[in-house]
Amino acid sequence: MNTKVSYYPGCSLRGTGREYGESAEAVFKSLGTELVELPDWSCCGASSAHSENKGLAVEIAARNLILAKESGLKDMVIPCSACFQRTKVAEYELKENPQAYPDISYNSEVNIPDIVSFVHNKIGIEAIKKNVIKKLTGLKVVSYYGCLISRHPKITGAGNFENPTEMDTILEALGTEVIDWGYKTDCCGGSLAISQAEIMQKLVGNLYDKALEAGAECIAVCCPLCHANLDMYQKEISKRFKKNYNTPIFYFTELIGLAIGEKDIIKWLKRHLTDPIKLLKEKNLL
Repeated sequence: MNTKVSYYPGCSLRGTGREYGESAEAVFKSLGTELVELPDWSCCGASSAHSENKGLAVEIAARNLILAKESGLKDMVIPCSACFQRTKVAEYELKENPQAYPDISYNSEVNIPDIVSFVHNKIGIEAIKKNVIKKLTGLKVVSYYGCLISRHPKITGAGNFENPTEMDTILEALGTEVIDWGYKTDCCGGSLAISQAEIMQKLVGNLYDKALEAGAECIAVCCPLCHANLDMYQKEISKRFKKNYNTPIFYFTELIGLAIGEKDIIKWLKRHLTDPIKLLKEKNLL
């Protein structure tokens, strides 16, 4: 049975995070959920709008909420964690302070779970298992959720916001060896990569160290900003700290795609700057 949900790709998934957008769209389709892109969607304002003008930031994101409401679909999927965060903040502000936005008519008419929770709870683990044609046996991975999809829980609605487990369960369903670690929701620095690169490099370097100490061979993410920081700057960070990390960073949707046999998997993986293909070939997964 095909399910339709509203889909807000955001700017990153049409640019630097194309492999995330394409893998999410392909995987959702294969698992029986059609992502219906919002017509004429606009930038949500991440990462800077809210630091300049809180009211305007809410109004920018609210425009997409209205489009989702008008679609008539119950749920909206937003893969980018920054876009998800700004949209949830707008939803919260419109509910808690409606008098501040008298021209906006929206009252939480659309359900907006984070993408990991949607895959876990709505698509379901059993549906994923039924579609796996190649188990990712032997691949040792840590799940990295980042800091945006769970915080603040009164805004995001996250349950176990300090120690989420949904991505872990999804990856286990693919046959990977998921390694527990205590840095699932630590910050990677986000857009500090542009303004204060040294801080970002220190944060990301610590994530590499802790993942490797735990015994992981790769890191799975659900955010294009996290992926950018962990994947794009790995050589630079290795040079700064005199190490050779060489740790592949996968979108969790790419790993689902690999396990269920999506035909474009190589195209997605070739866009990564830290080569993930070598590891997968060593594991006989490609």
